[in-house]
Amino acid sequence: MTISLRYAARSDIGLVRQSNQDSAYAGPHLCVLCDGMGGPAGGDIASAVAIEHLAPLDADSHQAGELLSLLRSAVQDAHAELIERSASDPELAGLGTTCVGLMRSGNKLAMVHVGDSRAYLLRDGEFTQVTTDHTFVEYLVESGRLTREQARRHPQRSVLLRVLGDAEGDVQLDESIREAVPGDRWLLCSDGLCGPVTAETIGEVLTSIPEPEMAADQLIDLALRAGGPDNVSVVIVDIVDNDESPQSDTQVVGSAANRRALAAAARAKSVVEHAGPAIESARANLVEDYLPRASRAVNQAGSALSAPGPLSERARRAKEVSTVALTTPTTKVRKRRFLRAVGLVALAATAAGVGYVLWKRSQPIEDPWAEEYWADLETDAFVPDSEAEQASLKSGE
Repeated sequence: MTISLRYAARSDIGLVRQSNQDSAYAGPHLCVLCDGMGGPAGGDIASAVAIEHLAPLDADSHQAGELLSLLRSAVQDAHAELIERSASDPELAGLGTTCVGLMRSGNKLAMVHVGDSRAYLLRDGEFTQVTTDHTFVEYLVESGRLTREQARRHPQRSVLLRVLGDAEGDVQLDESIREAVPGDRWLLCSDGLCGPVTAETIGEVLTSIPEPEMAADQLIDLALRAGGPDNVSVVIVDIVDNDESPQSDTQVVGSAANRRALAAAARAKSVVEHAGPAIESARANLVEDYLPRASRAVNQAGSALSAPGPLSERARRAKEVSTVALTTPTTKVRKRRFLRAVGLVALAATAAGVGYVLWKRSQPIEDPWAEEYWADLETDAFVPDSEAEQASLKSGE
């Protein structure tokens, strides 16, 4: 039995927030969801940084026994970067993110969790919440001071007790190893879904819609219909066995996707900026060196074609002198730069008329007389058919 994953990741800004501070990643061996916090800029940076550190773990080279240590190390690296960013930029002080992730090796799943983003499991028709929220309200529920229904509407329900952020000290993760059971369906979600949409409704969607993509889209839609008060993100993961075409793409959504797009745009801009001087240098070389060569080639080829002698010899000589003129630099330029532009030089020279006779010779010949004419030129045995042609040839010589 070969275990693989079928998955879909979706994220939406919601109907109230000005930016999407959620980030999610889904791939063949790793699925992660993060919900950022910390002001207009901090939250989207925090969630994206966490994804950037965890995403490289999506590979099939890891053993089951090392999954948790790999996840733990990546989270701590993200934590260290957030501390560094916060220290260097006062506006980012207090940034942080939740994190819930699943990583697979063979038939084993490793899970890490911090914050109030959740993992749910649908198995054999039973839908259960696997993670425990690290919130003040959850503490009140577990201590018997609030009911579950009261907690859903409590004004402090988003106050986190544990988070991946800029606080000193190691991140306190909930960690576990589980069986990857074929037929199981996992849901990772931010509180933008499980806040406005009840667990019963979420379970009904996951039970009734078999395709991960369609189920994820439906859950996002339900959160928006419920008012969309927060960013909403979901990752749906199906455990399948003996899949003939296992899914292998990677999906990045939310703030992490936006940062990737911005990074790609920055790289493209850098390429353009660095290409500018090179283009200007090539233009200068063309003007100062290669165009004079083309002009010299045209002049020398023209002189060779108008010189006395048989036409075939003049054509051969024109080809020879134009080639020499084109390949002899008029200034001291590096060979690499010359070779890069020699194609452009040859094109300019040809356009100027160098080697017209040679070009004519290379064209498809449809006129039998013309074919005989050029064949005679090759052997220098051309004999005019009329006295007028003889006179014309003598005057040309």
